[in-house]
Amino acid sequence: MSASLLRRGLELLEAPGQRKALPGLQRGREGPKAVGAARRRRAAAESGRNRTTVKGRVVKSAIEEYHKKKPVNHLKTNLKYMLKGRVVANKAITEQVLAQNRGRKSKDQPPKKVAKKKPEGTVFTEEDFRKFEREYFGRP
Repeated sequence: MSASLLRRGLELLEAPGQRKALPGLQRGREGPKAVGAARRRRAAAESGRNRTTVKGRVVKSAIEEYHKKKPVNHLKTNLKYMLKGRVVANKAITEQVLAQNRGRKSKDQPPKKVAKKKPEGTVFTEEDFRKFEREYFGRP
């Protein structure tokens, strides 16, 4: 809220015997169009003052404006800046910083690494299978 609006509100809330309300805020006496009349008068006065003239104006070429707004590639300077400092932090510290910056939700957590299980080999050999086959099916 601006200071002027606050001041006007406080003036309206003051005791009625001390001070009258501002004449600009009394709508009923001057009619409904009187509220915006001061604003219209002020705008009309300002429009006459702020006429733009050619006198003193510097003409800029379109090519100069284009070159000013042309995008610049900062890749080389950025690479030089980043490669200049070769201080590498400890891996434990970097992991700790990354863990602090990571959110607490499950979607923000990295997937847990599952240890690969070695393929389980059988305890039995081919000879044991043949022996079982002979005993169970009765083949010679």
